Amino acid sequence: MDYMLAFKSLIAGIAIGFIFTKLRLPIPAPPLFSGIMGIFGVILGGMIVSLFL
Repeated sequence: MDYMLAFKSLIAGIAIGFIFTKLRLPIPAPPLFSGIMGIFGVILGGMIVSLFL
């Protein structure tokens, strides 16, 4: 896992959240639980496909 890429993604997410909050715009993310489950689904799907290819 590329930790620097993960760290940069986290910083970008924090910056975007800060900007959207300051501009009083809705945060561009799904609700917490459904967002986490969606990300988990994408990762799990990718792992399953890589097993068969």
